[in-house]
Amino acid sequence: MVRLDEKMLRQVRLIQLEMLAEVDRICKKCGIKYNIIAGTLLGAVRHKGYIPWDDDADVALLREDYEKFRKVCRAELDKSRFYYQDYRNTKGYRWGYGKIRRKNTLFLREYQEDMPYEQGIFIDVFPLDSVPDHYFLRSLKNFECFCVRKILWSKVGRKEDRSFWKRQVYKLLNRIPEQMILSYYYKMEKRANKKKTRMVRILLYPTPNREWGYYRDWYENSTEFLFEGLILQGIRDYDSYLSFKFGDYGKLPPKKERVTHPVSAIRLCEVKGR
Repeated sequence: MVRLDEKMLRQVRLIQLEMLAEVDRICKKCGIKYNIIAGTLLGAVRHKGYIPWDDDADVALLREDYEKFRKVCRAELDKSRFYYQDYRNTKGYRWGYGKIRRKNTLFLREYQEDMPYEQGIFIDVFPLDSVPDHYFLRSLKNFECFCVRKILWSKVGRKEDRSFWKRQVYKLLNRIPEQMILSYYYKMEKRANKKKTRMVRILLYPTPNREWGYYRDWYENSTEFLFEGLILQGIRDYDSYLSFKFGDYGKLPPKKERVTHPVSAIRLCEVKGR
């Protein structure tokens, strides 16, 4: 496993900042609404940039804007530096959201060495889909999301999970044909957005509490945030969103939780102008 020292972490972030700037450029040009979210928004509010130990960056778009974004990337994304991945354009990709990656780099997460696609340094690009406003129905939807997520995760979980018995379960789940479960997920997306609801979520990403969703209007109302010298779009009502997601977000977590993701291999590239 590679331990990211401060110099390496800084270089990873500089590369990610290139990609964040590219997302902002494309969205402004094409009239697409996006938001920095999760730890990236928390970092912008609390640190004016990255959380000191963070090594990733997250943006999210409501489904309609997400589909516009992935389509315009074909023409607008600077392909001399970046490439876009999701399960519809990358064979073997098993996640329900997209990634923009930097060419000529490598950021190989531990236990994902066997994934059959390029794994450069990346930022996550999340789609937000409608979920039922009624709590019981939303809970059922959460269980469906959990099952599909675990089946897709099984290729990693069969090696990564510390529990012997869970690894055996993941090995069984991994026998489900990949295309079958991805086809099911595609239909989930379509069903989810037949109705515009008050609540949304990233279908194949866990929610932090038992509400199983977030409020749509958080993502519909954005403002500018300073993030490592960039001006990026983020949730205007950040206090409600961050309190909902993290609780007392002004308080730092215990030192043992201030860690980067485990990486088995990394290759960096130069970033000009920063």
